Amino acid sequence: MTTTSPTRGRRRAPSRMERAAGKAAALQKPRVVLALLLLLALVSVMLLDGYLRSEIGNDARVRDGAAYDEVPQKILDGGPILTFAGGTARTQSVPRKTIVLTFDDGPTANWTPQVLKVLEENDVEGTFFMVGSMVSRYPDVVKTLVDQGNEVGIHTFTHVDLSYQSTARLQRELKQTQLALAGAAGITTTLFRAPYSSEISAVDNYSWPVYKELGGLGYTSVFVDTDSDDWKKPGVSKIVRWATPKNDEGAIVLMHDAGGDRSQTIAALGSYIRKMKAKGYTFTTVSGAQAMLGANRVAQAAQRKATGATLYEGEALVCAVAVAEWVVPALSWFLLVVGVAVMGRFAMMLVLARRHHRQRNRGRRRGGTFSWGPAVTRPVTVIVPAYNEKECIANTLNSLARSTHPIEIIVVDDGSEDGTAGIAQSLGMPNVRVLRQENAGKPAALNNGVRNARHDIVVMMDGDTVFEPDAVRRLVQPFADPGIGAVAGNAKVGNRTTMIGAWQHIEYVMGFNLDRRMYDLLRCMPTIPGAIGAFRRDAVLEAGGMSEDTLAEDTDITIALHRAGWRVVYEEHAKAWTEAPGSFKQLWSQRYRWSYGTMQALWKHRKSLTDRGPSGRFGRVGMPLVVLFQIVTPVFAPLIDVFTAYSMLFVDFRAALLAWLAVLAVQLVCAAYAFRLDREKYHYLAMLPLQQLAYRQMMYLVLIHSCVTALTGGRLRWQKLKRTGEVGTPAGVN
Repeated sequence: MTTTSPTRGRRRAPSRMERAAGKAAALQKPRVVLALLLLLALVSVMLLDGYLRSEIGNDARVRDGAAYDEVPQKILDGGPILTFAGGTARTQSVPRKTIVLTFDDGPTANWTPQVLKVLEENDVEGTFFMVGSMVSRYPDVVKTLVDQGNEVGIHTFTHVDLSYQSTARLQRELKQTQLALAGAAGITTTLFRAPYSSEISAVDNYSWPVYKELGGLGYTSVFVDTDSDDWKKPGVSKIVRWATPKNDEGAIVLMHDAGGDRSQTIAALGSYIRKMKAKGYTFTTVSGAQAMLGANRVAQAAQRKATGATLYEGEALVCAVAVAEWVVPALSWFLLVVGVAVMGRFAMMLVLARRHHRQRNRGRRRGGTFSWGPAVTRPVTVIVPAYNEKECIANTLNSLARSTHPIEIIVVDDGSEDGTAGIAQSLGMPNVRVLRQENAGKPAALNNGVRNARHDIVVMMDGDTVFEPDAVRRLVQPFADPGIGAVAGNAKVGNRTTMIGAWQHIEYVMGFNLDRRMYDLLRCMPTIPGAIGAFRRDAVLEAGGMSEDTLAEDTDITIALHRAGWRVVYEEHAKAWTEAPGSFKQLWSQRYRWSYGTMQALWKHRKSLTDRGPSGRFGRVGMPLVVLFQIVTPVFAPLIDVFTAYSMLFVDFRAALLAWLAVLAVQLVCAAYAFRLDREKYHYLAMLPLQQLAYRQMMYLVLIHSCVTALTGGRLRWQKLKRTGEVGTPAGVN
């Protein structure tokens, strides 16, 4: 029997929905760009934070020493202050009975303020050689330090041995630190101390060119006369003794306000200052010592006010670091919660899936099989919506012809332009009716089929799906229970021989089917798959039919049935083989529609959260689970991978790798158990690691794209996937 539409040979005008879809399509590119920009911003913040904390790209090599025959002897024998005024290298020594207190490697939020407190209590000023990355992280400490009258010098941005570095790296280290100082305290400086340096006599052939280059840039390099060796934590008395110059000589003394526990330094500092003052010593800064030697011009130029672009760029750097300092720890804690939720979900899926399997396969038995009640043997209607399915429709109908359950088949041709309806008719099957309609979308086609169905149970499938012979019989048995309104079948990927097909096969078995077992036991199944699902006809009609309000009409009708008080279950033994997208472009389109449609359906049924009684169970249990595990967790799941990469680069590569492998092992266990329940071959699991690295990231981006579309109020049109018809008889799948 064939029902045709009178429209033929003329081009129909686009519908209101199609016009809206056209406008929406024009908006998709900006939304993708927005999503990518947000991701780029987050990655940039994390890279900045990692650069500040762990010095990505930092060369950790430290030179132990080398020949020094290229260094002028007068420099090696000179004082600890090295300048290149007029291009000539000169050294200066601190006047007798004068101490220049210098502190390296800071600032820190803990130790530097304690050092400042001791200096202020003893009316002493110090010179702090600061690491630029630390300056940008603790700008308030630097501001206080400068306001207190202390002097600041550069100790590079990442505490790197400059004798190994290029000229470009040297200049970058200087510029970045100057920007940090400008942003933190509004100043720049010409004082410099190289990391890992000591007395000037230690300058060698590798470091001498660096100091000459620094001098050419106008920097004064500051070395050490007396090292307190406080980093060794020798005790307060030894720090005081080792920092004391001999024979009333003047000295630049080295201490630290960072790099570990500095409690001994703090304890020794006050005692040291009082001791040296008692011996008649005076304290000053590096510039102060130069002024005492008559180098007033140099002293005035050492520290100057930042202006112009340097000031603005520095303030931008400090602001960016402040954002990173807040965002990264906050995200770390949030992702810890997400990670715990993900692991909890895995555990819950395993426990409930096992319980579901035991209940349905080892519970109350009839003839060795779990029984829902009296066998359902009456005929049912199978509805096949089809739009340009010429490659698949014959395989689909031939599989239904082998059904072990009595069925009528309704093929609803939704305005196909490739002869789909003619192919269905040409098969000459007596139980097949072909209904033709103008192109109106899948929901309209399904509703047409439901209205014309002759039986009280309708089975819905896709036009590219192949049923196993006993699929319909198994699918309808739960309707022996009068409280059941719909049944989800077990959709399998038929075209799994390619890499992308194998990835989807793992996803279907592990994700969708384990999820459905869990949701079945919790009585909050969110979706009847479009590939294989059965409904009570009256229940569908009472719910208003398949709605066009969302792109996920299967999720929409499933939630509507829950809210109407019906129970929705999963029948694992009712298997159908579907043709999954064969390209990444098609996969993106399909999953984008699924994700966006699911969000639409959840929003449409948001009032289920306040429903009472059995009809409110989905709102109380299902809605939170779906939102948490299908939207919120996947949206933030990419950050877990980003943080894994972040940890490998900046924290501990081995620990991060082991953590990632541990999570992969948990997923592998879940997948293996899912494959066991579905009696699938395990060799596909060899693709799981690569799936986690590539396929999963794509799914995350699809979901993020969908979220951006939803948040910006966009609409998405139905997207037809290109079919190949390669899914034939189920026996051909391995």
